[in-house]
Amino acid sequence: MAVANAAVKIPLEVPVVEKRVRNRAATEQAILDAAKRLLAEEGFQNFGINAVARGAGCDKQLIYRYYGGLNGLVEAIGTDLGSWVTDRIPDDTGGMFLLTYGDLMERLSMLFLDALRADPLMRRIVAWEVSENSEQVRRLSEARSKALAGWIERMRGSLVPPKGVDAQAVNAMIFAAIQHIVLAAAVSDQCAGLVLKNGKDWEKAATALKRIVRGVYG
Repeated sequence: MAVANAAVKIPLEVPVVEKRVRNRAATEQAILDAAKRLLAEEGFQNFGINAVARGAGCDKQLIYRYYGGLNGLVEAIGTDLGSWVTDRIPDDTGGMFLLTYGDLMERLSMLFLDALRADPLMRRIVAWEVSENSEQVRRLSEARSKALAGWIERMRGSLVPPKGVDAQAVNAMIFAAIQHIVLAAAVSDQCAGLVLKNGKDWEKAATALKRIVRGVYG
């Protein structure tokens, strides 16, 4: 009888292990999603283990177990943001049409504009970059900047800016302009008198941005 019981237990243990693996992966993702959602909605002021656990619908001890605590969770968000550029600003499979550095920067500017408008957490991070100087904000900001720089490097290939143009300085101004106009529109539906309420308004802004990029890079 003892041998028979042992034989029965063996197949029962396998699905239990598989279920635990699946549950852990799902719980980790739920925690990460809850943390990003909390940051996007309320910022770091109310960002804590208890709040994240409530948002994820799990025991707070799991956050310590899976992420090592709040700092580890912030690191995980930073890593996730590293894929933000890849997810929202994909490598251009039609790279043959990027004939000049101006083509590249126009492409990136339009993608960055659309991606930032669609992502409330990334808008939060951009706002924190110019208003806070905490270690947590620096980690998130560096992850985003590194990913964006990597995109440019991958796509640039042999393309170079026109002679005499300080591309680093110009690109910084372009990105700053995009960030400012998106943040301003999120607050008041306008920026410096330019109304930004609907698709047609944003098309106007995009056209102006393209003209600026082409004015510098041709």
